Amino acid sequence: MLVSDIPQTAFTVSRHSDFLEATMRIGSGVLIVWLIIGAIAAGQRHYYNSSDPNCAKLGTIVATIAAGPLNYIGVNPKISCKTPQPSK
Repeated sequence: MLVSDIPQTAFTVSRHSDFLEATMRIGSGVLIVWLIIGAIAAGQRHYYNSSDPNCAKLGTIVATIAAGPLNYIGVNPKISCKTPQPSK
C-alpha cells in the first residue's frame, strides 16, 4: 500500500487529532501554572497561617488560587459567608 492510496481524509483527521492533543497539553500546562501562581499569591498573603479555619477563610483561599496571576495586577478576592446557626 502506498501513501497515495490512503484517502486524504485520514491525514486530515490525524493532523486534527494531533492539533487537539497539543492544544489540550498546552491548556493543561497553562492551567497548572495558573493555579500554582495563585497558590503562591495566597501564601504570600499568609492565608495558610490562620489558626482559625472558617468558611470565609477557605473561600478566600480558593478564590485567590483561582484568580492566579490576576492577583499580581491588583485583584484581591475576599469571600464572606455566614453559616446558619442551629435553632435552640
